[in-house]
Amino acid sequence: MTACYSLDPNLVLARNRRGNMSKLTQSYVNGASTVPLIYKTIGRAFDDAVVRWGNREALVVCHQGIRWTYDDLKREVDACAAALLALGLEPGDRIGIWAPNCAEWTVVQYATAKAGLVLVNINPAYRVSELEYALNKVECQALVLAPRFKSSDYVQMISDLAPELKNSAPGDLRAEKLPHLRTVVHLGNDDQSGMFRFADLKALANDSHHKSVVALSKKLMPDDPINVQFTSGTTGFSKAATLTHFNILNNGYFVGANMHFTEKDRLCIPVPLYHCFGMVMGNLVCLSHGATAIYPDEAFEPLSVLKAVEAEHCTALHGVPTMFLAEVDHPEFSNFDLSSLRTGIMAGASCPIELMKRVVEEMNLAEMTIAYGMTETSPVSFQSTPDDTIERRVSTVGAIMPHVEVKIIDEDGQVVPSGERGELCTRGYSVMRGYWNDDEKTESSIDAGGWMHTGDLATLDEDGYGNIVGRLKDMVIRGGENVYPREVEEYLYRHENIQEVQVFGVPGPKYGEELCAWIKTKDGHELSQDAIRTFCQGQIAHYKIPRYVKCVGEFPMTVTGKIQKFIMREQMIEELRLVEQKTA
Repeated sequence: MTACYSLDPNLVLARNRRGNMSKLTQSYVNGASTVPLIYKTIGRAFDDAVVRWGNREALVVCHQGIRWTYDDLKREVDACAAALLALGLEPGDRIGIWAPNCAEWTVVQYATAKAGLVLVNINPAYRVSELEYALNKVECQALVLAPRFKSSDYVQMISDLAPELKNSAPGDLRAEKLPHLRTVVHLGNDDQSGMFRFADLKALANDSHHKSVVALSKKLMPDDPINVQFTSGTTGFSKAATLTHFNILNNGYFVGANMHFTEKDRLCIPVPLYHCFGMVMGNLVCLSHGATAIYPDEAFEPLSVLKAVEAEHCTALHGVPTMFLAEVDHPEFSNFDLSSLRTGIMAGASCPIELMKRVVEEMNLAEMTIAYGMTETSPVSFQSTPDDTIERRVSTVGAIMPHVEVKIIDEDGQVVPSGERGELCTRGYSVMRGYWNDDEKTESSIDAGGWMHTGDLATLDEDGYGNIVGRLKDMVIRGGENVYPREVEEYLYRHENIQEVQVFGVPGPKYGEELCAWIKTKDGHELSQDAIRTFCQGQIAHYKIPRYVKCVGEFPMTVTGKIQKFIMREQMIEELRLVEQKTA
């Protein structure tokens, strides 16, 4: 078998990622590579990493005071995997995790992979209706949750959804609103009605459960689904993107290789683990290269990041542009020694050129990279490398990833000439299995040729570097969070006085974009911005709540009756005196 981890990561960069040195004339590129894909499960890759780097630090969680070597992490992971089987869960079962960044999140990530369970990532910002939808969409049989996070009382919210917990034995829930959920595990120290404590799970497993984990390592396949992440993809309501071991393990490896990662690297991960940015571009990058994953806090706080980078001598740092901006603009920024830094990834939203230059110069991130992708593609399709010029790294999203294909097409599906804009489509190992239990939406996103239609407008220059220039649909990216207007619109339609609503994005100096809602009310009712925010509070995630609200009598439309959101956007930009942000 090929031991991909034994390769010098720099060999990946001594490649022609386009597979063709000639100038592109059409917008098609492939990442031909002599470095083979890794055909292993995450569990096997984890065990291999422990054999190779057992005494090296694997995980440091600053806010929990945890410092584990790969050997330490293996003990926690194996115990948890056995315990999950002891709960009666079987390979293929879905188990949700609803928690901020913490050591337990990572333990569950690797333990579910070893037990063959499908880990369902639930956004910590979700409110009651969103949690209910997520759990029922993929029929979660179990849920691991934190007691609370910020203003969210998770125990109270799950108890509101499933009041039957109060009179249920742990592991035997029968809830009307959550018909598939049987087991709830909480990460707190207190006893909670109807729930297991995470700390008590180890005692449930016996020798037979531990032997079952070992036996499963020989039965599970790299192509098995292992992770579900909620995304609206190109359009509509949240869909459950289903990813395999093969998808995300390889993407983590090659993302790390593009940053020249080795076991000597120490990656600061302030981005959320529920997202691919954290669990793939963070955790799996570290696992596949023997590096150390460092969580500065349970959620992003610029001061915590600066402290962690200095104290832990981090060599790499991830984040969305707003995170880096908060760090370099922090009043105490100049007090910290960031000289250990060299690389990282800025992604999740368009990167302002001036911010990239500041990060390189002021944070010592001379080898900073930019990445582009989507959850459905595991996620990264394009990434710059430290070998690229600074001009390339501030003006493009980099070149194609190894073993991935991309084409840019017009409305007729024809590949456009290089330099022309069109829809970006991608194909290769990274494309998801599909949307969970939703063949129709899967077929509308992945065509017969295996191409994932991203919905993003992009260009490819003659050297094969990509640039994202817009979106076919009206998805809004607010501070790295994808917000899908239709989802917000459907929630607002629940308001008794709203007749019609249109939601769209407008420029914002802090988060890149903000949500704006135009509302037509019933019978002349007036609805204030505060009233709409109150209606949304506690029901949908904070970043989905419109910042701007305008009551109108009509919407701009085409002669065929189609809503013209771009006209609404232009009017609001003028009315609010907003400024478009210059981006790479």
